[in-house]
Amino acid sequence: MTNPRFDFDLFVIGGGSGGVRAARMAAAAGVRVGLAECSALGGTCVNVGCIPKKLYSFAAGYATAFKEAGGYGWKLPQVREALDWDHLKAGRAKEITRLNGIYQDLLVRSGVVLLPGHACFEGAHVVVVDGRRYTAERVLVATGGTPRVPGIAGHQHAVISDAMFDLDSLPDRLVVVGGGYIACEFASIFSGLGSHVTLVHRRQHLLADFDEDAAHFLQRELAASGVDIRTDTEVTALERRCEGGRLLATLSDGSVLDAATVLYAIGRIPRTEGLGLESAGVKLDAAGAIVVDAHYCSSAPSIYAVGDVSSRKQLTPVATAEAMVVVDRLYGDGARRVNYEFIPTAVFTHPQLASCGYGEREARARFGAGNIVVYSSDFKALRHSMSGRNERTFVKLLVNRVDDRVVGLHMVGDEAGEIVQGFAVAMNAGATKAHFDATIGVHPSVAEEFVTLRTPKAP
Repeated sequence: MTNPRFDFDLFVIGGGSGGVRAARMAAAAGVRVGLAECSALGGTCVNVGCIPKKLYSFAAGYATAFKEAGGYGWKLPQVREALDWDHLKAGRAKEITRLNGIYQDLLVRSGVVLLPGHACFEGAHVVVVDGRRYTAERVLVATGGTPRVPGIAGHQHAVISDAMFDLDSLPDRLVVVGGGYIACEFASIFSGLGSHVTLVHRRQHLLADFDEDAAHFLQRELAASGVDIRTDTEVTALERRCEGGRLLATLSDGSVLDAATVLYAIGRIPRTEGLGLESAGVKLDAAGAIVVDAHYCSSAPSIYAVGDVSSRKQLTPVATAEAMVVVDRLYGDGARRVNYEFIPTAVFTHPQLASCGYGEREARARFGAGNIVVYSSDFKALRHSMSGRNERTFVKLLVNRVDDRVVGLHMVGDEAGEIVQGFAVAMNAGATKAHFDATIGVHPSVAEEFVTLRTPKAP
């Protein structure tokens, strides 16, 4: 399996979820593996993405829970203004440091050679890490993505999502620019933490990549929770009043917003710059992503890529799944595959949005407009019968009438991510509407709504 002509059998560039998984699994198979990472291990997800964002989401949820508690008889003081921002930041930093250590320990114990530093190619089999050259029979690029930076006047005054976890203080007024899941999550989180949040989006509706009904429902809930949503407009210029002072964001509709912080969350781009990919003969697409075939191999036969640097979906579990496929193909029996059709995903707003499978528009395009049967329900969950809040929940099923298979499942409500994860297993196993109908629900629960939907929506 090993090739003495090279320093490594597999060289991994990037210590995020995909890179770490590939390195560990390959090393466990007896492969000589080197891994280069110029930052903290764990990549975006662990350091400035999924994990810290979810921790802050938990923190934001307590403010709402404190308010709801009154409806159930708890006599609590007003606590929204009592958030200790520095305590929250320190707790998050401690947890991330712990996870960084776990990643390092897993790699070292599996036999991976860690090479801290920036890596770039010098040909298809040579990688240079901070001036030192290494040869490798195969190289896996798993460098992930990075936030897109705006090109407007005064853009240097804005921050990207990476910086939001360590702001000097909790902004009293925050402007979030963008309409994707990252923008919505930060808008919701900081609104819950106590900031006055204005969300600015150039399109009419948020979350264009999700089912329209679910996205529109969440947009209404975010607005009802206090997020000031400005659609069909965009920021044209940013200006700082004085050194260290307030920001003024001028919008295309002529209005001006005052803010302590302006966050740009307008998408992410593949992290390919500075890798020297041209020297290795690796082709990029128009978005700057590495072009790969069905087996994640690039135009250079010795170079592979997984995750956000090339992936069909920018999700941490997708990167790890793709990494496992690559390792299995190179050093196993090659049987492993990734099923992209029914990947569950969630937007950790308050309330959450979660989905699995196709949105309604996609489903009609994929299976035929007349073949999709829609079931949905919009209701006030039992929890809010006494909470004093008017938050509503939305569930939706899309069924292909040809074979009765459930091809789309969507939810907006408390713990939507946890609920949809379970249904994703059934959908990947080929569950039909008949299976849903025959399943006894857990009562009383929100999740049981999915197995009690009986009346289809009129065409």
